[in-house]
Amino acid sequence: MNIDIAGYSLVPILPELVLVVGAMLLLMLGAYRGPRTTGLVATLAVVLLVVTGALVVMLPAGKLVTFGGSFIVDDFARFLKVLALIGSAVTLILSAENLTNPSKRMFEYAILVLLSSVGMMLLISAGDLIMLYLGLELMSLALYVVAASNREDAKSNEAGMKYFILGALSSGMLLYGASLIYGFTGTVQFSGIAAAAKDGNIGLVFGLVFLLAALCFKVSAVPFHMWTPDVYEGAPTPVTAFFASAPKVAGLAIFTRVTLTAFPGIVPQWQQIVVFVAIASMALGSFAAIGQKNIKRLMAYSAIGHIGFALVGLSAGTVEGAQGVIVYISIYVAMTLGAFAVILSMRRNGLHVENISDFAGLSRTSPVLAFFFAMLLFSMAGIPPLAGFFAKFYVFMAAIKAGLFALAVIGVVTSVVGAYYYLAIIKVMYFDEPAPGIDRVRLELRGVLAVAALFNMLFFIYPAPLVNAATAAAKSLF
Repeated sequence: MNIDIAGYSLVPILPELVLVVGAMLLLMLGAYRGPRTTGLVATLAVVLLVVTGALVVMLPAGKLVTFGGSFIVDDFARFLKVLALIGSAVTLILSAENLTNPSKRMFEYAILVLLSSVGMMLLISAGDLIMLYLGLELMSLALYVVAASNREDAKSNEAGMKYFILGALSSGMLLYGASLIYGFTGTVQFSGIAAAAKDGNIGLVFGLVFLLAALCFKVSAVPFHMWTPDVYEGAPTPVTAFFASAPKVAGLAIFTRVTLTAFPGIVPQWQQIVVFVAIASMALGSFAAIGQKNIKRLMAYSAIGHIGFALVGLSAGTVEGAQGVIVYISIYVAMTLGAFAVILSMRRNGLHVENISDFAGLSRTSPVLAFFFAMLLFSMAGIPPLAGFFAKFYVFMAAIKAGLFALAVIGVVTSVVGAYYYLAIIKVMYFDEPAPGIDRVRLELRGVLAVAALFNMLFFIYPAPLVNAATAAAKSLF
């Protein structure tokens, strides 16, 4: 099969085209039929994401390149696109309750998730700075809108505004960095930059610093994390679940691709930046979460810490490091979506409760929910033999093999500190006096929680499929 336009093959970009056309058709359906189609549009959006994922898997094997090298589909792109699409689809499933609420029916929400997913897919396959920018902006613009989607809530409006202003700042930094890189190399292609960037030119390093600063903002790494706690707390909870999963996959994917394919000749220069960001993110994520009372703010600091751990793998600059990043982000997405399924389940008398004190005695009022949440929290803390332990094991081993012993030791220490606040929630659920019982948990929330928790609990029995796929994806970058 070969579809060409203006001499460029459209086969590599077919899944994105299907997703865009599908999103436009659903937009027309919603526009003509009004808010009553919200549930139907969301259901069709999930089906469309599944179909797009299947198309990604069915693309011809090997490395596919189109648009003059701007768009690359390799094993790395295939794996992370499927992971991002899973994150988006599960987020829409978690949003089902909000979308069926007559006062919150908004068919545009599912369309925005689809368009953001298109941006993520373009970002993951970016082969030059222009495609990187287009993908990043398409992903981000939809995120700014969904952050403020609860128009009656001042906190939601504030979250959207903060995210938009700081996002605009990061986009400016990205463009400034990209222009410096283009000026000193004469090309925007990652392969061309790699050929030109072998001498560590000071101007090029300045451009790289600005580029990585913008990418740090997108993955909420320290010191560009300032928007994360406020946006996580203010945005509607299903939107927070979306922020915490799929966009993180795309952000880490382009972070990895840029450093390893565009700047392989100046590893020591970017390694210093990534090591600093990793240490700062792990430390802040571990210590700042300790005093939190709101579960969504705690999850924000937890996410910052997890990004730090993932960047430990990238710091190595090796195949093992890239494999560690991919394994880590895969397990992180499962843990996060499971945790947000629990947070969305916490309703009393039809109202969501978000304080950690509201989990008091959950083991006696909802023992299965409490058990699965405890397993996810143990996994986030890195307790063996749960999946979270193996996620940290792979990134720390990559750092040790690359000679970054101090980084690995700091990672282990901050992991121990971080375990405190996860164990504190478990203590509240199992040892505090019970709060009033929660409302009946909806079927879709129970389904997502069960799959995520069982994956985390049983991963150690048969880790080969994920690890082998991550290895193949990492090797395709080198």
